[in-house]
Amino acid sequence: MKQAFPYGPKEFAQDAAVSRETLVRLQIYADTLVTWNKKVNLIGRSTVDRLWHRHFMDSAQLYPLIPHGSQGLLDLGSGAGFPGLVLAIMGLKTVHLVESDGRKAAFLREVVRLTGVSVEVHNTRIESLAPFSVDVVTARALAPLSDLLSWAEPFLAPQGLCLFPKGRNVGDELTTIHNIWETKVSRRQSRTDPESTIVCIREVYRVRSNQS
Repeated sequence: MKQAFPYGPKEFAQDAAVSRETLVRLQIYADTLVTWNKKVNLIGRSTVDRLWHRHFMDSAQLYPLIPHGSQGLLDLGSGAGFPGLVLAIMGLKTVHLVESDGRKAAFLREVVRLTGVSVEVHNTRIESLAPFSVDVVTARALAPLSDLLSWAEPFLAPQGLCLFPKGRNVGDELTTIHNIWETKVSRRQSRTDPESTIVCIREVYRVRSNQS
């Protein structure tokens, strides 16, 4: 089903306040995605007509939430590259994309090559990746918060930030993590979906057992 309003590169550029050069790179990304999606299931076919709003803007809205000077971003289960690859093209430095599916990883590397952006693609399972320190961890439509924090914690710098877009059931997931994690959580309303929110998590530590 198509959106009731047109939303393409022009509208995205206005909403995300990106440069002409950045928009050109994102257009290359979009064109490549549409072509590859005919053979590799990168995004749902029903969302192709809403690509710039449903996927690109949904990813770009995280950019202003990332603290200035952040060193390194790890995007878990990158799939078609949302949000990590969009954030890299927008200017974020030292971005790592983790994707276990070989075909999706190949797509990500092709977009990296075509756009000339500096991104490292890790074609492996998250659990198999040797930890390294980053200031930001992202994941979109991947897993419950409890799992995301388990994967993120080995990589997250002490003052690091997790940014996880979530849907209407986020309250239940937040309740669950409090039994396992000590965290500082805030929420931002999604700019692309009134029923979605962006969960911002800092100070990620496992709850210590009182048992000896």
